[in-house]
Amino acid sequence: MFIDENETPDSWWVSAVLRTIRTVAFVFDVITFPIHLLVQRPWRKRALSRRIKARIISSTENSITISPLTPPCDLHLRLVRDGVTTMEGMLRAATQRWGQRPCLGTRAVLSEEDEPQPNGRVFKKFKMGEYIWRTYADVEREAREFGAGLRAVGCEPRRNVVIFAETRAEWMLAAHGCFTQSIPVVTIYATLGDEAIAHGINETEVSTVITTHDLLPKFKKILAKTPKVETIIYMEDQLKPTDTQGFKEGIKIVSYKNVVELGRESKIASMCSPGAESVRPGAADTAIIMYTSGSTGVPKGVLLSHRNMLATLKAFADAIPIYEGDVLMGFLPLAHVFELLAENLCIIGGVPIGYSTPLTMLDSSSKIMKGTKGDATTLRPTCITTVPLIMDRISKGITDKVSRSGELAAAVFKWSYSYKQTWMRRGYDTPVLDYLIFRKVGGLLGGRVRLMISGGAPLSPDTHLQVKICLCCSVVAGYGLTETTSCGTVMDPHDRSTGRVGAPAAGALLALRDWDEGNYRVTNKPHPQGEIIIGGDCVAEGYYKNPQKTKEEFIDAEGRRWFKSGDIGELHDDGCIKIIDRKKDLVKLQAGEYVSLGKVEAELKTCPIVENICVYGDSSKSHTVALVVPNAPRLAALAQRLQLPAGADPPALYAQPALERAVLAELAEHARKCGLEKFEVPAAVKLCTEVWSPDMGLVTAAFKIKRKDIQERYKEDIKRMYAS
Repeated sequence: MFIDENETPDSWWVSAVLRTIRTVAFVFDVITFPIHLLVQRPWRKRALSRRIKARIISSTENSITISPLTPPCDLHLRLVRDGVTTMEGMLRAATQRWGQRPCLGTRAVLSEEDEPQPNGRVFKKFKMGEYIWRTYADVEREAREFGAGLRAVGCEPRRNVVIFAETRAEWMLAAHGCFTQSIPVVTIYATLGDEAIAHGINETEVSTVITTHDLLPKFKKILAKTPKVETIIYMEDQLKPTDTQGFKEGIKIVSYKNVVELGRESKIASMCSPGAESVRPGAADTAIIMYTSGSTGVPKGVLLSHRNMLATLKAFADAIPIYEGDVLMGFLPLAHVFELLAENLCIIGGVPIGYSTPLTMLDSSSKIMKGTKGDATTLRPTCITTVPLIMDRISKGITDKVSRSGELAAAVFKWSYSYKQTWMRRGYDTPVLDYLIFRKVGGLLGGRVRLMISGGAPLSPDTHLQVKICLCCSVVAGYGLTETTSCGTVMDPHDRSTGRVGAPAAGALLALRDWDEGNYRVTNKPHPQGEIIIGGDCVAEGYYKNPQKTKEEFIDAEGRRWFKSGDIGELHDDGCIKIIDRKKDLVKLQAGEYVSLGKVEAELKTCPIVENICVYGDSSKSHTVALVVPNAPRLAALAQRLQLPAGADPPALYAQPALERAVLAELAEHARKCGLEKFEVPAAVKLCTEVWSPDMGLVTAAFKIKRKDIQERYKEDIKRMYAS
């Protein structure tokens, strides 16, 4: 728990104040309880949270398959009724329904000025204006004109185009422009290095790259490695002119606005107006080639069709309630399938999307000029898509602020947290406390957030609960992969549990299959366990130019396409899934990095201080920890150098924090020499006094570690390491 609500104040007078507050709260609860009981009807909330969300539809001795019980919502039924089967048709249908409503918003940058800091440094700060909105009609027209402009500069239907850009309205417009012309979009993260960018461009054989003013200079180097690139289209900066000089000879550098203008003037623009059929994509056509990291670290391009994307849109529509007046703040990378589909759900659902960046989001963000409001305060969103790493930062920021406040303020906040948590478990909201205590926390994000949707990695139960309490909003976690178009499971917004990822999404089936090597079986008690396999229209066509890997990971059975996730799930009685492990020792950390635990162990075992080692990674955390059986003589010598008691018993000596820190420093130095990445190096260690042997059940007869058994034996030590 980040906030320890059970902590006892040091000062007697703070304790006295808290006792008074508790007494007043008790009297208030007694008086108002009947009102809250009748108005809030907590029994209904508890029933909604506990209801069965999925059912087993088939079972064998080594697998079970479950299906969701979620009925299709109005938006889902409308997509079916209107015959929408492609992303091009989706935008057309959205425009017909929402017409002049605001769709995509961009914050006006009025000026960039130097702001001197107290330490003498000068920071560049933005003076920001209001959001400028494109209506649905504007968005569809501009997307079609951009698509026609792509044809005018030489792009052809079903020939790939790369989008390498930061998240902004023009990213979405460019993608939909490609969809109007049946041009597959290759997405590449804006944060990747030159080698990874060149790999994606060369493998997909693109001749046209769409980028931004800020990223364009990177191509002065990259073009030397990408011989097939002929045209670069850049999205303009609001203030600065773009330098297009110094690029490889023969490369056309064209602005986004010029491409739109070319499309507006071309004959193709009239050909692709609503009602024309010339280049519209089909449901089976490739919409996106999205790159993702595999176990080998070599990026794999996942082929996502229009059918895949519409299947996920329908599933998201059934899982996420949309209300009149909702506004989404978009800032996650659109090159990530989760953000791309979440934003397109908003487009078809009539929810305006206002774009932001981490540098301008809050009033206190690093690029916001003093006296200028941040994006969240200006936009006042009701919905935010996020990832666990950002949720953790929010949670830790709240904790840090509480710890820096005065003793009385901290004590009152912690008591309020505990009070609200108690009533939430019973099915009640706490509107008075929210107004008095937690309103200021929610005000940092504009004061209207009702829903945060977390994806991309498992969300820590502590973070989930703390954000839910302090921001006074629902927090919905989901599970999906690029290979399943981000569709897998989604939490019910009424579900009050934490640490789970919900039931299968609408239209998807989820199977658990025995993984004997890890002792995960569907016959395990109290809950079935096994490898998660997802089936349905959301499952991708396969990997781009990688038929062997496609054959290994994808299955066609029972009239469906299935993907073997490699993740281990546990099925609970209400049909919800909890992610409990990952196959093949590959762990995806909270920030998205993959760590091969076996590889790290193999390198660290060569460190002189290590006799044996087991590295553990929690997907809801940003680092790994290690259980180390040390080399006894070397550890004794290290303890002597640290002037620790020479005659101490091993349990007492091994538990010395100074000794653990010294061993950790040796491991870090050894890891650096071995070439391990920083995120692969354990951030904490536990020195184990017993030598692992086959008799103990912690290693095999061949002395290979039994990871699950070691983790079970030392689970309390693992908790301690992460808590520290």
